[in-house]
Amino acid sequence: MNTNVEAQRGRVAIVTGAARRIGAAIARRLHGRGLDVVIHYRGSGDEAEALRAELLERRSHSVALIQADLADHAAPERLRDAALDAFGRIDVLVNSASAFYPTPVGSATQAQWDELMASNLRAPFFLSQACGAELAAREGTIVNMVDIHGLVPLPNHPVYSQAKAGLIAQTRSLAKELAPEVRVNGVAPGAILWPEGGESPEAGEEILERVPLARQGRPEDVAGAVAFLALDAPYITGQILAVDGGRLLNL
Repeated sequence: MNTNVEAQRGRVAIVTGAARRIGAAIARRLHGRGLDVVIHYRGSGDEAEALRAELLERRSHSVALIQADLADHAAPERLRDAALDAFGRIDVLVNSASAFYPTPVGSATQAQWDELMASNLRAPFFLSQACGAELAAREGTIVNMVDIHGLVPLPNHPVYSQAKAGLIAQTRSLAKELAPEVRVNGVAPGAILWPEGGESPEAGEEILERVPLARQGRPEDVAGAVAFLALDAPYITGQILAVDGGRLLNL
């Protein structure tokens, strides 16, 4: 497969949750590889507009924005239609949007269950389904943002951990269901960015003590893995690539 920038021109990627943090790094990386990108966001409108302006400075007519709450059952079709209206095709789908917060057993609510499952599990499935025919026509690919805690549960986060475990199973299931036309893989980040509520210095140090590479990862590390699976790995499907500095070895 020819993976240089010119070879990717005209191809289109949808990236959910792309206005900020890891999602924005993924959008930048794919755009830098030559793809046009559809930036999905829910509430981060200012950040999404700023990212679009940044990328358009590099290449005109290469970015579209779509606002949607992925808990809305109509959102998958809206995102698909926005991409087709803007660019006429879909080659890559990156399911990056994710809600994350603790739900200790004994205090978790059904509303929390619904929110965490909607963004982390339900939306990726129905967006993959909505885009499936277009991806198949282009021999496209899906990359799901899972989590190492879908493999080893995170204390006090049982609902989130279950949702990400489900997304791992979904990734493998869709890799079988959509083959051979569409490849489906997942990226499982480790200690990349601390939650926006922040980790205490002591908690952060404790986490990094269990990371063999002895450092926190960067959003660009995850973006590189996504680009690899989406663009550079034509014989890889159904796999989960941990980008965790080796942390899974010590969990």
